[in-house]
Parts: sequence; structure tokens; C-alpha cells
Amino acid sequence: MAVKLDEIRATAVRVAASHGLDVVDLEFIGPAKERTLRIYLEKNAEGRAKLNAAIADGAEGLPERLVEGSLSVERLSGVTHEDCAAFSRDFGVLLDVEDLVPGAEYTLEASSPGLDRKLSRAEDFERFQGCLVKVQTFEPIRNNRHWQGRLTAGAGKTITLDLNAVKQNSKSRKAGVSTVEIALGNIEKAQLVPEI
Repeated sequence: MAVKLDEIRATAVRVAASHGLDVVDLEFIGPAKERTLRIYLEKNAEGRAKLNAAIADGAEGLPERLVEGSLSVERLSGVTHEDCAAFSRDFGVLLDVEDLVPGAEYTLEASSPGLDRKLSRAEDFERFQGCLVKVQTFEPIRNNRHWQGRLTAGAGKTITLDLNAVKQNSKSRKAGVSTVEIALGNIEKAQLVPEI
């Protein structure tokens, strides 16, 4: 029996929205007896707006870097353990009722996308401008497929990385450029680089 990932994703998106969350990514991995359905969640735009309002109102218990402004709410997933538990409870029931994962044995995991969050959609690159990112391309640019830098532009069909933001590998240094422009269609993998 085949797993219907598109249906699972659509159901996850629907349940997440009811909890004020967005689905960042979904993966179904493992051998038959140890299958894991992993859902990565973050607060949706409305949830991030509420967090911004809480900061403006001086709410207590918020991370210090958020309050002082050195960390942007847009860079956070904002997801809590309670969010993941509530989502898992509701989503797990729907998975079983609609029999979207054939066979009884699988583990459902819901979590934050983490500090090294995967970037895949054009909106992700726009939202995370100013962050450090690692990008791997399908086709080499200046004889290099691996780039790391600060995302300076992410709107449209290309992204631009400022390579001066980090120490570059030997191939990047040999390219002799301080910025690189990469077409979204040429990005095989991209993710944030944690700045702590």
C-alpha cells in the first residue's frame, strides 16, 4: 500500500491552520516496522504578529534577544511543546480515521524546523533576508555548487548571497566574487545557518 503524501500534507496543513500553525516540511522515513511521519511546524503569520504584539506590550517570559531586538520574530518558528502536542493529538486522530498511513505501525513526530531550518519556497527566502544561509545548487556557478553567505535579496526568481559575511571554502575564494546570484530553480538544498 502506498502512502499518500499529498493527502497527508493537505490534512496536516488543514489541522495546523486550526492551531495557528504552518507546515514547513513533512517527511515519511524508515523501514516498514519503524516508519516515522515527521511534521515540522511553525507559527503562522498571525501567530508571529501576536508574538510581536506581546513584545510591544512588554509581556514577561519572552526570550531576551527578542525583547532587545537582536532577534526578529520572523526568524523564529515560535512553536511550543504545547503546540506540537495539540497538533499531534488532532492530526493523529485524522490520520487514523481517514487511514492516510496504511498499516498500523508508524510514529508521528511534530516539531519545530530548528535553527538550521530548511528553505524551499520563494516566501522562505524573502522572509529570511539578512540571515546566514547554506545553499547547494544543481548546476555549478563559477565551478562551485556549495555556497554560504548572508541572504541579501530573496524576492523574485533569484536569491543573492553576500559571501563576505562568512569565511569561504577554497572554491568560493577562487571564484573571486563578493556576491553570488542563484536562480531558485537551481537550488537543490538551502538552509539557515544558526547564529548564536
